[in-house]
Amino acid sequence: MGFAVNMGTMAVVKLVFHLSVWILLSYSLYVNVTEIRAEDAPDVLTSILTIDGFGGKFKYLTFWYFIIQTVYFGLCVANDLCGSNVRPSGRGERCQLQRWRDNFLATVVFPLGMFVVLTFWGIYAIDRELVYPKALDKVIPSWLNHVMHTTILPFLLVDKFLVYHQYPSRKAGFVTIMSLALLYLTWILWVAYYANIWVYPILKVLQPHQKVVFILAMLVLFVFLYLLGEFINKTIWGEERSHAQKKKKKSS
Repeated sequence: MGFAVNMGTMAVVKLVFHLSVWILLSYSLYVNVTEIRAEDAPDVLTSILTIDGFGGKFKYLTFWYFIIQTVYFGLCVANDLCGSNVRPSGRGERCQLQRWRDNFLATVVFPLGMFVVLTFWGIYAIDRELVYPKALDKVIPSWLNHVMHTTILPFLLVDKFLVYHQYPSRKAGFVTIMSLALLYLTWILWVAYYANIWVYPILKVLQPHQKVVFILAMLVLFVFLYLLGEFINKTIWGEERSHAQKKKKKSS
């Protein structure tokens, strides 16, 4: 009886957390799209696609991740309401919705989110003009900047503590995150070649050989962050997984 009540309470906590974060992200994304726009653009879509030149807001990894994170927490809400939350010690099979949620978090949402936080604030600490020029303070509200670049970290960590995510094979994880990284790299290099726009000022000031080293370092960071997410997952849920595996061996 107590276990059932506890599980029911945890289910409510997860739903409240995921729903609250999803509402905040959805509202913030709405503000980003509708209010942070070119004044002379005839409509919102034109503004998104043309602001700051070719590619619009889709030049920026932060905007990609803003959408990805909002979709992820929406998926969490849907799974909390009508999916499954099977843990290592639980019974039953994960539904398709939970499988999507787990894979999405492991291979895209966590490593990409950590990448956005670490690279943004790391470069910002060295020279903010290389990543977030001071002029943007007059355009983007401080709270929105923190939703895009700061709250990502606590949201992801709380989610990892509340929810068990089953990671895919390491090979599948590496292939997914590296494919996404190379896709974005190809996109920003195309923007630089086609429109002579370096999306991030730091890439403009680096010499060619320094650009190569910087890009390779960023790719290595992606791999490290995937492994970090896997490690955190094992640290939080490892004991439960080992108990569940021992229990299965005894019963078989």
